[in-house]
Amino acid sequence: MTAYSGKRGFASDNNAGVDRAILAALSEVNDGHAIAYGDDPQTHELKKQLKAVFGPECEFFLVFTGTAANVLGLAAATQPYHGVICAETAHINVDECGAPEKFTSCKLLSVKTPDGKLKPSLVKQHLHGFGFEHHVQPRLVSLTQATEMGTLYSPDEIRALADQAHEHDLLLHMDGARIANAAAALNCSIAETSTKCGVDILSFGGTKNGMMYGEAVVFSRPELAEGFKYRRKQGMQLASKMRYISAQFLAYLENERWLKNALHANRMARMLGDAVSDIPGVELTQEVQSNAVFARIPAEAIPVLQEAFFFYVWNEERHEVRWMCSFDTREEDVEAFSTLLRKILA
Repeated sequence: MTAYSGKRGFASDNNAGVDRAILAALSEVNDGHAIAYGDDPQTHELKKQLKAVFGPECEFFLVFTGTAANVLGLAAATQPYHGVICAETAHINVDECGAPEKFTSCKLLSVKTPDGKLKPSLVKQHLHGFGFEHHVQPRLVSLTQATEMGTLYSPDEIRALADQAHEHDLLLHMDGARIANAAAALNCSIAETSTKCGVDILSFGGTKNGMMYGEAVVFSRPELAEGFKYRRKQGMQLASKMRYISAQFLAYLENERWLKNALHANRMARMLGDAVSDIPGVELTQEVQSNAVFARIPAEAIPVLQEAFFFYVWNEERHEVRWMCSFDTREEDVEAFSTLLRKILA
């Protein structure tokens, strides 16, 4: 498989470029000097803006990557004898190379789901053994919004998970790498699909939606963030030139640029899903709810299609593929892709 440099494909929204307004913000902040390690004007302004978004009680810490945001956020709330309940398909369970378990020493308690979504009835299987010294002690429920399958939690579904977790003295963590796509699809704010629904710790991502790099670990209450500045330093995620992350987030939030980008990516995914759904041999395996399209196609068609458009196989046994749309995906990309697929399967 060849990843064609410069050509837009459907492999990942991580493959996309950087929003031009965010690039401009990076250029602007590059003039002159600023105090390092977050004591710069941009980071101070971002603190005000994130408190306006998530509430005055929230605390936030900038890090470089989504994996770091997840791992450090989980570590802040756990001890080595704790367990973290998550979907079997969760990024922390599948795509972080064991980092959550290595750096927290916790056990991930995975749950099989048909669509990547946790439900209280599914979580319940792990809510036992409290106080029993021979068992891992459940401490956190971790969900992903939008999920790894492109599906969404409604605010009511998140509240139900939060209520269940809190009733058992657990916390609710959210991997929000694609939370912008979820909020755009649900027609709500980022907080209305996270902290306002009872999420205690949020990994607030921007990289997949137009930023160059940078994520924020958001704590809904200050006591949850106690000591986190030291944990971030030990975790090698304290940026010296933090203004370059803050400037990106400020541009990302300005005039709801996050929303514009996410709406476009979601629209491209719906367009793609509609364009391929009637092709003989194509079976959509998940409802297109955000910026991801999951489908089963004949095995022999996969390498032929990959020669022209880079994408990943999600499940080799089922010949299931994942096609991701981005803020910079164009209608002509979707049209060319669907036309080629139709030709291959004719």
